[in-house]
Amino acid sequence: MNQATRTASPVLPQTADIPIVSVVVPTFNERDNVTTLYRRLEAAFKDVPWEVVFVDDNSPDGTWQVVRELSRNDNRVRCIRRIGRRGLSGACIEGILAASAPYAAVIDADLQHDETQLPKMLSLLQSGAAELVVGSRYIEGGSAASFDSKRAGASAFATEIARRALKVEVNDPMSGFFMIRRDRFEQIAPDLSTQGFKILLDIIASAEGGLKTVEVPYTFGSRLHGESKLDSMVALDFLGLVLAKMTNDVVSLRFLLFAMVGGTGLVVHLATLFLGLNLFDLPFAEAQALGAFVAMTSNFILNNFLTYRDQRLKGFAILRGLLLFYLVCSVGLLANVGVAFSVYDQEPIWWLAGAAGALMGVVWNYAISGLFVWRKR
Repeated sequence: MNQATRTASPVLPQTADIPIVSVVVPTFNERDNVTTLYRRLEAAFKDVPWEVVFVDDNSPDGTWQVVRELSRNDNRVRCIRRIGRRGLSGACIEGILAASAPYAAVIDADLQHDETQLPKMLSLLQSGAAELVVGSRYIEGGSAASFDSKRAGASAFATEIARRALKVEVNDPMSGFFMIRRDRFEQIAPDLSTQGFKILLDIIASAEGGLKTVEVPYTFGSRLHGESKLDSMVALDFLGLVLAKMTNDVVSLRFLLFAMVGGTGLVVHLATLFLGLNLFDLPFAEAQALGAFVAMTSNFILNNFLTYRDQRLKGFAILRGLLLFYLVCSVGLLANVGVAFSVYDQEPIWWLAGAAGALMGVVWNYAISGLFVWRKR
């Protein structure tokens, strides 16, 4: 008589309570800080069910490895390792959308934000007093005394621009420390840019006043380990974001950066055209083609450094990308020279003809570049 074979039920690890709040931490080269931050979050939340989602942009220092080791010992710790993608805003968006809790907080890994304010922020959301809670340095009780004079001035200027240009009423729209209802974030997420650093400003501007917002004061601390990720390019990211929101996202932040680079290319183009006509005595068509070629080269270099820096080509890929950039833009170049020559034939004003030809290729070059040169792999 055959007896049914009984299989033993697997012993499953004990699971923690379902988290009420998910803390999203974008990281890049923060291996010396993530363990300290984890311990601080554990102390701050105490009996509140929580999880932390580290979103790491494939840090060369192995930040993601440290996070993975933490997750082996605590299933409240999660790691998203991004390959081929860079940028704080994009990391925050991915982290919040991957969160499992109804409330999501964003905090930096550099230990400059005050994690002890998180329970207060959570209570404001749970009570219905707010849908978005912002950790603010610029209200009574808050402080940014750790800023040097240069950074303090830049922060104040950017805040004033955001408040005036985008009609933002929050005192600290440039803060990187906030908590939001995840369902409200999911409604806004399709309108957000994955580029840049100012995710909070993007959220507030995209909501168009539709988020009930409360600010809580905190003191911005000093970085203990690692280096700041802020550089001179952040200013252009910020300007592009403001312009994009002022146009109701008719054009993307990346296109605006591409167009800004194109503006510098126009100057290079016209300068080369002027030199070709007056210094080398070239025929107009040849001088125009030379101007287009030099401008195309400078545009590639600047776009690789700025517009597509999250997909920046390196090493041999730079040469390959440059050659491909020449190839895919050749149709735009032919249109450029054709339009410019036609304008010059009708009205021999060299700068007008040159500008008309150069502007002809902007949209074409942007579309083709995104498809073939800096395509995501």
